[in-house]
Amino acid sequence: MTASSVVSEKTKRILQGLGLTDYEIKAYVSLLSNSGVQASEVSKDSEVPVSKIYEVLSNLEKKGWVESQNSRPTKYFPKSPATALQALKMRMEAELKSNEDHLLAELMPLYEQKEIQERPDIWIIRGDYNIIAKISESIDRCKNELLVVIPSALNSVVELIIPALTDVKSTGVRVMILMSGEISEKTVSKIRSLAELRFKENMFGGGVIIDAREVVLLLGRSSEERDDLAIWSDHAGLASFAKSYFDFLWKEAAPPKKA
Repeated sequence: MTASSVVSEKTKRILQGLGLTDYEIKAYVSLLSNSGVQASEVSKDSEVPVSKIYEVLSNLEKKGWVESQNSRPTKYFPKSPATALQALKMRMEAELKSNEDHLLAELMPLYEQKEIQERPDIWIIRGDYNIIAKISESIDRCKNELLVVIPSALNSVVELIIPALTDVKSTGVRVMILMSGEISEKTVSKIRSLAELRFKENMFGGGVIIDAREVVLLLGRSSEERDDLAIWSDHAGLASFAKSYFDFLWKEAAPPKKA
């Protein structure tokens, strides 16, 4: 049994997504079991060819997964997965921020110029990550009032939007959230610190209303669709209707029970 066979295929796919090659994964996993060994030993245990092992270990060191001891012969040690992932996260965030500033400065003027001419009143959004990203982007634009409806079928999204809620709450925006279904006390405690919270059962649709002028409606998934669907719109009539419906539900909803 080779060293790399002790980790699941899912773990390998995740590591590949983080930028590691097959050889690098094999070498790193080998070092987790055989720390402080020479390159030749890593090659033998991981089945990475000797002709490639020094390049592989050098790349792992540059990427922050491995460190070497300055000795003769050189010995290699794995960094803790937690340490390596934290360092990778920091590098990716710094790189994303740098790229974001450049891309927004150059591309947003082009988008906004085109948007005036052709942007539709309603957009269809597909996929969980795209929906959460659109919700977070819309929440960032909120100046006065943020209204959120989360039916029981969508309770899993609450944790995903908490960072955006935290940011917008710090700016003085009024945040009101309607929920239904079973919610953990831990989640309720988090939400109560960020928003006015009420509960109402038998809510089937969900959404986010920003300043009564912009709305994201969560539609769920139909039998014909593989991904969840949502509608985004800044159509004044639709946003006004959504806010009126929220106000109706809010009046009928109950506050959370005191701990």
